[in-house]
Amino acid sequence: MTDPYAWLEHSLATIHRADWYRSVQTIHGRPGATVVLAGQEVINFASNDYLGLTGDERLMAAATAAIAEFGTGSTGSRLLSGHRELHRELEAAIASTKQTEDALVFSSGYLANLGTITALVGKRDLVLSDQYNHSSLKNGAILSGAVFIEYPHCDIAVLKTQLSQQRQNYRRCLILTDSVFSMDGDLCPLPALLDLANEFNCMLLVDEAHATGVLGKTGAGCVEHFGYTGKQLIQVGTLSKALGSLGGYVAGSRTLIDFLQNRAPTWIYTTGLSPADTAAALAAIKIVQQEPQRRAQLWQNVHYLKNLLQELPNLKLLSSESPILCFQLSSATDALKAGKQLRDAGIFAPAIRPPTVPTSRIRISLMATHEAAHIEKLVTVLKNVIAAG
Repeated sequence: MTDPYAWLEHSLATIHRADWYRSVQTIHGRPGATVVLAGQEVINFASNDYLGLTGDERLMAAATAAIAEFGTGSTGSRLLSGHRELHRELEAAIASTKQTEDALVFSSGYLANLGTITALVGKRDLVLSDQYNHSSLKNGAILSGAVFIEYPHCDIAVLKTQLSQQRQNYRRCLILTDSVFSMDGDLCPLPALLDLANEFNCMLLVDEAHATGVLGKTGAGCVEHFGYTGKQLIQVGTLSKALGSLGGYVAGSRTLIDFLQNRAPTWIYTTGLSPADTAAALAAIKIVQQEPQRRAQLWQNVHYLKNLLQELPNLKLLSSESPILCFQLSSATDALKAGKQLRDAGIFAPAIRPPTVPTSRIRISLMATHEAAHIEKLVTVLKNVIAAG
């Protein structure tokens, strides 16, 4: 008798041979600038906790208080089981931060993208997506059934050509882009994208996952950074990175949010965000607003590291305008080797390999809570890694 699952072992063997195999690593204790990883204390350059809020006592107190008042779960979808006033408080805080008419909170950023895209476009529509966009944007486009075309990374000329040739053939068109590209650290060309969206009558969705709390005068994100607050576009993001909690959001017009509450399947048919996560995210937004020095310290750390890395001319550093810095390596094997050398020296900065990215690299993400000594040690270890080849 044949085994219908036998192919799984063959597929895993192929993943191993390509050096694409991944496994989880156990972290002990609270997250922070240093963590204990499989029994070893390491400096943590693998976290998206950009402002260091995940271990903040105020977020933990807010989460604990919410559990005491509302329990541990939301018990069902918000349409079916009702939602808590806490959900609307968080949505109002997000809308205020983004200066949009309204916002809607999902149970994860991935679900926010899947639900929003599949609600906005379908088989008679066109989606144009940056080649380096996050998986949730790409999969949302595919699930929608719309014609899905990728344009080369940040290539406005090609995107304009695609729109000129294709736009008139479809009912609606949606342009998708990350604002900060999570595996490169660069920013989308938002002004040019919005100009094209206006010229060709397209919707524009910007995923602010790695920009929320980090970019802009008040930490509102890339849209604020470019001075485009109040412009007609769709902003999606996550509560699980700089805001130290869990969940996702969509911010935009009141009409958009009302429509999504009636048409976004990943909101309608998913249990609402837990009270603890909701309260923690709400506390984080207040801290972002009240303590701009956290964001200032994060950017001071970014600039300090960039200046030190100038001493390493052989490091193939990608262009970055964010707290994410990456340097490329020639193969997945070399990336794994470099990652292990860093780890052995007390630095946690993992190798990123295909199929996640087209070229293997080490990804370094900075936090406001990193100290100068942490950054200096990273550079010293990188010098040794380069010297060792």
